[in-house]
Amino acid sequence: MSWGYISGILILSGINLMTVLGLSLLTGFTGMFSFGHAGFMAIGAYTAAIMTTKFAFPYILALLMGGCAALVASLLIGKLTLNLKGDYFCIATLGFGEATRLILDNVQYFGGARGLSGIETKGTTTLFAVVIIDIVAITVLALIIRSRHGRNMVAIREEEMAAQVIGVDVFRYKMTALAISALYAGIAGGMFAHYMGYIQPTMFKLVKSTEMTIIVIFGGLGSISGSVIGTVLLTFLPEILRSFYDWRLVIYGVAVILIMITRPQGLMGGKEISYKGIVKLIEKVKNKKGEVKS
Repeated sequence: MSWGYISGILILSGINLMTVLGLSLLTGFTGMFSFGHAGFMAIGAYTAAIMTTKFAFPYILALLMGGCAALVASLLIGKLTLNLKGDYFCIATLGFGEATRLILDNVQYFGGARGLSGIETKGTTTLFAVVIIDIVAITVLALIIRSRHGRNMVAIREEEMAAQVIGVDVFRYKMTALAISALYAGIAGGMFAHYMGYIQPTMFKLVKSTEMTIIVIFGGLGSISGSVIGTVLLTFLPEILRSFYDWRLVIYGVAVILIMITRPQGLMGGKEISYKGIVKLIEKVKNKKGEVKS
């Protein structure tokens, strides 16, 4: 494999990670499942692409515009759907994602079914830019989760009624989690558009939303480290299996099922990788080697 090929997969991993991080806050820490994040990605992708191609906005500013557009859409959807319980919210987000795709498919200003082409790729979504954006996103997410607001979101996940009884504004925190999640997905969509150079509504089908949700569950609900590891593994896996083209998606599905059966809590199981944890792991390995030699 050439470095160009590997760096391309790493860039796609970083783009996926942005959406997965937002979903991790919504699903892993607040307990709300969404199958509509491909819709937020689409809004961010089309907004950012239009900003750079038709209005000559700088790349970073266009990404922020795409994220803000997705955030505004999430506020509108959240106002209508966040009072729904359980599976009903999930179904509502699914409908939003598909409705967004169909609207883009039929509005000629956005290119219709043909999509938008001629999007600037040179010097935009580079590996360096993706890594920096991901580091900032992870840092911000970690600060949110460790704050009082993050603890309130976890309380809603664990027992919504109890959280409400002790004074947590459940609707407000659900709305906040959805908005931040959509912001991340919108930025990811903008990065994706400027990496591919063209976008079409078919790129943002339900399958895309399902893939992102699977990664969150695979990595471990309530774990940022798990989201990072899960994203890298499940983005690389289909590419590694490309030589088995006819069977690669079957093998991919089987691998996910096996992980869910053998480790239903996900790879990290709600735990995080820390410097102290790595040091302890190294010490354990050294001690075991010493015992074997003795």
